[in-house]
Amino acid sequence: MNSAAIVNNQLTLRVLGTSVTLLEMLRVRAEQDLGIKIEYMLRSVEDAQRIAVMHPESFDLYDQWFHNIDFVWPARAIQPLEIKRLKYWDEINSLPKIGTLNAGMPLADGSVPSQRLYVQRDQHLGSQPSDKISMLPLTHNADSFAYHVDRLPAELREQEESWGWLLHPALTGQVALQEDAAMGGLDAALAMQAAGLARFANTGNLSLEEIDALTQHLSRLRRQDYFAAFWATQEQACGLIDNQQVEVQSLWAPIYFRHHFHQRGYKMARPREGYRAWYGGLSLSRCATGKIKDAAYAYLNWWLSGWPGAVMARQGYYISTPARTRSHLSAAEWDFWYGGKAAREVLHDAWGEPLIPQGEQRDGGSYEARMSHIAVWNSVMDEHNYLTRRWQDFLRA
Repeated sequence: MNSAAIVNNQLTLRVLGTSVTLLEMLRVRAEQDLGIKIEYMLRSVEDAQRIAVMHPESFDLYDQWFHNIDFVWPARAIQPLEIKRLKYWDEINSLPKIGTLNAGMPLADGSVPSQRLYVQRDQHLGSQPSDKISMLPLTHNADSFAYHVDRLPAELREQEESWGWLLHPALTGQVALQEDAAMGGLDAALAMQAAGLARFANTGNLSLEEIDALTQHLSRLRRQDYFAAFWATQEQACGLIDNQQVEVQSLWAPIYFRHHFHQRGYKMARPREGYRAWYGGLSLSRCATGKIKDAAYAYLNWWLSGWPGAVMARQGYYISTPARTRSHLSAAEWDFWYGGKAAREVLHDAWGEPLIPQGEQRDGGSYEARMSHIAVWNSVMDEHNYLTRRWQDFLRA
């Protein structure tokens, strides 16, 4: 990309977000390609969200997830993005635009990206296409839980993988959950429903009564020492993989793959009920104007230009313009990460370290198979504050 077309190289573009996608190698490459200075403001999920809502003057772009839109859009912390300025908009696939990869498929529960993508005439967000969007859809994935195959209780070894395993009596004292109420709560709700302990109208948006039923049951299990651990960071989750007390734990793709080359017999599940999916992207601060705004659009377009998507693929993540990223992956990488085929050679991570052993196949198969098997999207429930309070009660039980 011609950096002279941007502006002068004295600009500093401030990107607020988390370490999930704001990698130093991306920042360095973007500076080189765009000819502008870029500052990554790395914070925890909670801190980034608080800053985004309360101090939009302190950042230019916010790297977040679609379910977080439910916090920042009502606060008018971000401004609409103009589709006409998004160079690769037409190459973004249908998943964030209509909620599924193929028209006519039923929508999953939770905060479906398409339902909060388009800016409507009354400035609310919805699924009706318009010429403005709330955020640029970028990285996404489908998460579940991982387990030690050889240490699985005998009664589960012949069963189809299920979220219900997280609450199975045979795993008492051997299960680890995410500490975060939003994601841990969804995993637990999926588990409770899969185990036949409850039936929720919408797993991604529980009522007050459903939250009570969920957290009361979890609290009973907590007092019986059912759970071995809870994790809040990727580093903590990594540590639990080698913990002999933890047999099953909810997990994210980079944590799983980081251990994968040297950790045999540790498997990411494809739950029969479907994955818990998430979709991330970038939003523009309401305070961004002039040359900073121009630079922000250049950065947005750079993210979808191909190379960044390849870096994300080697984390186990997908990008919204997969066809453009394909040329930046080897044929073997594409076949494994997107095609669901066995690795024909050892595959490396974004830093050149061995990541995927030859012959390994990705859980759930191809991109189409995995992202068409979603039970619920990460979400902010209508009763999010109540869920958070009751979740803390459970953790202290």
